[in-house]
Amino acid sequence: MAIKKKAAKKITAPRENMLKTVTEQLNNSLTSLKVQLGEKKFEKRIKKAAKKLVAGIKKAPLRKAATKSKKAIPVKKKAAIKK
Repeated sequence: MAIKKKAAKKITAPRENMLKTVTEQLNNSLTSLKVQLGEKKFEKRIKKAAKKLVAGIKKAPLRKAATKSKKAIPVKKKAAIKK
């Protein structure tokens, strides 16, 4: 019997998340326009408007993990001077 592995959660980009939320909000707020234009034209215009609104959002830069050096930097010790 084969064991099924659970699918890993896919992390979506912030821009994609923002695009989805903007389209949902525009759909909810412009219902009267949806009736006037029709379903197909309305969806196309909402998609274009959402892309333009989200266009200014840039992808987050990749962060490099901080690496610790394995070798400690040797500290020079001064020799004790005998008097």
